[in-house]
Amino acid sequence: MTATKTIAATSGEGQFNAYYAEPEGKPSAAIIVIQEIFGVNAGIRRKCDTLAEAGYLAVAPDLFHKIAPGIELDPDVPNEMQQALDLMGQFDQDGGIRDIEATIKAIRDEHGAEFKVGVVGYCLGGRLAFMTAARTDVDASVGYYGVGIDGLLDEKNAIAKPVLLHIPEEDHFVDKDAQQRMHEGLDDHPKVTLYDYPGEDHGFATEFGQRRSDESAQLADERTMAFFAEHLR
Repeated sequence: MTATKTIAATSGEGQFNAYYAEPEGKPSAAIIVIQEIFGVNAGIRRKCDTLAEAGYLAVAPDLFHKIAPGIELDPDVPNEMQQALDLMGQFDQDGGIRDIEATIKAIRDEHGAEFKVGVVGYCLGGRLAFMTAARTDVDASVGYYGVGIDGLLDEKNAIAKPVLLHIPEEDHFVDKDAQQRMHEGLDDHPKVTLYDYPGEDHGFATEFGQRRSDESAQLADERTMAFFAEHLR
């Protein structure tokens, strides 16, 4: 079952919508799906639906609600890609983390304080997944092709729960030097696992469109599902 629900933001910042996909039975845990710069579009909703089919409650909050509420963009359309990049420049990432934290709270308010909650994010969402791991009490975090994580390494000591990062080696938004800094900073972290994907570019695990690379996407998603099965159940 899918629905759009409203979540109260923190600190009197109003409210925002979130896409909910619920399993047929009682959910084993919840996973927050953190959007790319293209909004909660068809691809993000499909990520939620797939997680619900696996028995999880999946929730995708509209993190652009302050600047472009409800927007859905297609990265394969040039002017929409440019619009997404412009929105990224306007987006308050710290505010996004507050909205993710509000989503965690809303889920636990409904299902109980001990109910496990994970996050999985893509692109901008991959970066926010890392920030969520460092700044909240989320139980497990996965980031796909997160941008700028090498600039967040001073937060790594705050990570207390498991983190998994998928790194395409030919990411045109994250160069080889940045990837090396990520490995140097995180390879010895007891809670962080990094997987590299040779020959793959940014967006390789998207559900739809020209960026998808099936074989690597399937491998990354299998690793993600095994990670969540281990840490959320």
